[in-house]
Amino acid sequence: MSRCWLTGASSGIGAALAVQLLDQGHRVALGTRDANRLLHLMQRYPGQVLAAVGDVDCAEQVSRITAQIEHTWGALDLVILNAGTCEYLEPGLFDPALVERVVRTNLFGVSHCIAAAIPLLHRGERPHLVVMGSAVTWLSLPRAGAYGASKAAVRYLVESLRFDLINEGIAVTLVSPGFVDTPLTRRNDFPMPQLWTTERAAAHITARLPRRPLEINFPTAFTLGLRVIGALPVRWRLKLCQRLVRAPKD
Repeated sequence: MSRCWLTGASSGIGAALAVQLLDQGHRVALGTRDANRLLHLMQRYPGQVLAAVGDVDCAEQVSRITAQIEHTWGALDLVILNAGTCEYLEPGLFDPALVERVVRTNLFGVSHCIAAAIPLLHRGERPHLVVMGSAVTWLSLPRAGAYGASKAAVRYLVESLRFDLINEGIAVTLVSPGFVDTPLTRRNDFPMPQLWTTERAAAHITARLPRRPLEINFPTAFTLGLRVIGALPVRWRLKLCQRLVRAPKD
């Protein structure tokens, strides 16, 4: 079975992916900032779990994690970079520090992990790099400037990097989900159409990984709708999305 590294494994889609990968018999290095959140999995799957404790925002901590993986397993066959965050920009309160925080985790954190993982993937069997993006990259939405910008950058990074890695034998998959019921999305105070459970999202992803697709996106109707609207002329999109704009808070 594969040797996997999964970041953001202690909650949300990552926690559901962890269980499904472990149930399939894989050995999984579970990324988290709090090792205590992995104890139940270490007890439930003895010998399969490696606690990969650290913050993806910090290159030194990421390097320490991959050194631990290298010492234990020697290589990686599958890397799923799932760790991420989301904060919204409120009307009239543009906050560059918020943008920096979101980009640091969603883009720079992914970059640290990619750099550290590639040497181990080179030694793996049928190496596969999977990166969590977002369906929001197909349509700009109000308040989502920081999150959307970070995920749009991830999409471009992954699609560009794919050209190099395919010649090195490493398959690259970008995952672009719609709304999934996670601790992050539970803080949302707006309707979330076609909301999926984390278990359903994880099952959808893991069922498709063996085919090593270029992209996995879901739900189909929702993501297709975003792509169609996102392809409209800018002025049409402006009129449509203006209806979603909130008044500035007092």
